[in-house]
Amino acid sequence: MPHDHGPQGHHHHHDHPHPHPHDHNHSQDAEHLHSHMHEHDEAADLQVLAAQFIDGFVQAKDKTSYLKLAGVPFERPGQGGSKALKLVDVELTTDWQVGTASPSFGSRELSYLPFPGEMVRERTNMSLIYVSMDEKSVLDLRDFLAGRKRDIEG
Repeated sequence: MPHDHGPQGHHHHHDHPHPHPHDHNHSQDAEHLHSHMHEHDEAADLQVLAAQFIDGFVQAKDKTSYLKLAGVPFERPGQGGSKALKLVDVELTTDWQVGTASPSFGSRELSYLPFPGEMVRERTNMSLIYVSMDEKSVLDLRDFLAGRKRDIEG
């Protein structure tokens, strides 16, 4: 149950500006039952979706059907829309993050932090490769999934 409160009533704090009705028997309850995801949470959520999608694709016996069921377009408009690009390859890449680097305060040097072995993380990503006679386009799986998520939540 989204709001299970005792006799004291409804008390909580959110770090974003929007009205919260205090009468939860009011018709605005449906509006209040929205996700409070922040940008970092959405990126993490998208990474989980991508990992699950990739696992399913790798395990699928019929990869073409898997892509069709997921709504992956097999044709996309090219630049200017004159020629359709055709899906020809699905590329998986694996990276291992072994450290982090960020701008240093007051310096042109990067602040570098190599990770100890137990912090090294593997990341696999998928790219959808589309071609025509005149161009090549690469669609990152995370961009595709973000678009699908917007369409569903729309």
